Amino acid sequence: MRFYDYNGNKYTLHDLKEKQVKYIDTMKNIVDKAKTEKRNLTSTEAADFENLQRKFDAISDFIKEIRTPVNQPLYSTDTAGSDSGFRSLGEQLAAVAQAGMPGGSVDARLFQNAATGLSSGVPSEGGFLVAPEFTTELLKKTYQTAILAPMCKTWEVGENSDGLEIPYVDESSRATGSRWGGVRVYRIAEAATVEASKPKFGRMEIRLEDLMGLCYATERLLRDATALESYITDAFTEEFGFVVDDEIIRGSGAGQCLGILNSDALVTVPKEAGQAANTIVAENIFKMWSHCWARSRPNAAWFINQDVEPQLHGMSISVGTGGVPVYLPAGGLSQSPYATLYGRPVIPIEQCETLGTVGDIILADFSQYLLVKKANLESAASIHVRFVYNERVFRFILRINGQPKWKTALQPYKGTNSLSPFVALATRS
Repeated sequence: MRFYDYNGNKYTLHDLKEKQVKYIDTMKNIVDKAKTEKRNLTSTEAADFENLQRKFDAISDFIKEIRTPVNQPLYSTDTAGSDSGFRSLGEQLAAVAQAGMPGGSVDARLFQNAATGLSSGVPSEGGFLVAPEFTTELLKKTYQTAILAPMCKTWEVGENSDGLEIPYVDESSRATGSRWGGVRVYRIAEAATVEASKPKFGRMEIRLEDLMGLCYATERLLRDATALESYITDAFTEEFGFVVDDEIIRGSGAGQCLGILNSDALVTVPKEAGQAANTIVAENIFKMWSHCWARSRPNAAWFINQDVEPQLHGMSISVGTGGVPVYLPAGGLSQSPYATLYGRPVIPIEQCETLGTVGDIILADFSQYLLVKKANLESAASIHVRFVYNERVFRFILRINGQPKWKTALQPYKGTNSLSPFVALATRS
């Protein structure tokens, strides 16, 4: 099948992809020549490079519009089950690395589904997008590695969106006249009237922010696609999962997630009078539980630093001349895999602070925390960052942000304890 491009010329899709390969080779030659001569691009070379970039992008846009299958592929391989033409992420990353070598060949499979594009402005950081089926798997593994992120309410935004705006009921008190931000109902006498009321709404805005990860791979590792995939997947997913969890706990909210410890929704329970430094006593646990919003209790869990565990094991309530344990350690194979407090699991995580500091023990219902993210990852590769170490750098960018659904803690209708899905214990020093 033949068709016309933007200039009215006849081409097959195969012809257009061959032209893209030639453009890339020419662009690489321009850059390699300047590198060999240890100089910057001349104005003529820079103009030639930009012209080739525009031609390359024009073909990419054209291919994206027509979405015609390749009748005569430039490669031959078993691609069952893969839209990109690659058997695995490792095979694709190896092809990306080869394309980045001076004088290296460009595998035509990198152009599948028009998922290609050099980085504009920084030639040495040019790269190819990871195929959609692989980005989905990487995100899936990131959430499997994370502990807190899978517990959060997660919304994906569309391709053309850069964030999320949602209305919420501005309710900080359950006192009469404050519920739903100001709604009231009355008993009325015959022929009487009542004062009008209305709910109060706010608007929550969460803009996506970039979270970037760099993975280094040696030239030896690049020769083994299977080992490369295992290394990149493990390194990338574990670190992204760790950082997202850490931001959910203590993120500043400036260019990153707003952590619960920095949120106005957090309730901080003060230490007991005369309580020794670096301790946790049963009364702390009782009061933390009493500040947990009742509707969050079925979903809540205790998150602790492992330094806290010796304090929990020795915790008990005095009853007569004896005592009753407060903390129930995890049972055998037939019982709960987690220790419990008030029947809720106790989960050790690295992101909790050490013993005696706010955040060493947290009672939280993360279904009341909102994460907003893009479904796809952005990726690129470079040979320049670690050139003298004989290593390549793979860069991945995840667009994600989050914050608690609650703006502030809630004052109950009756009682003095402020309530929240997020409760921590004050510093004990």
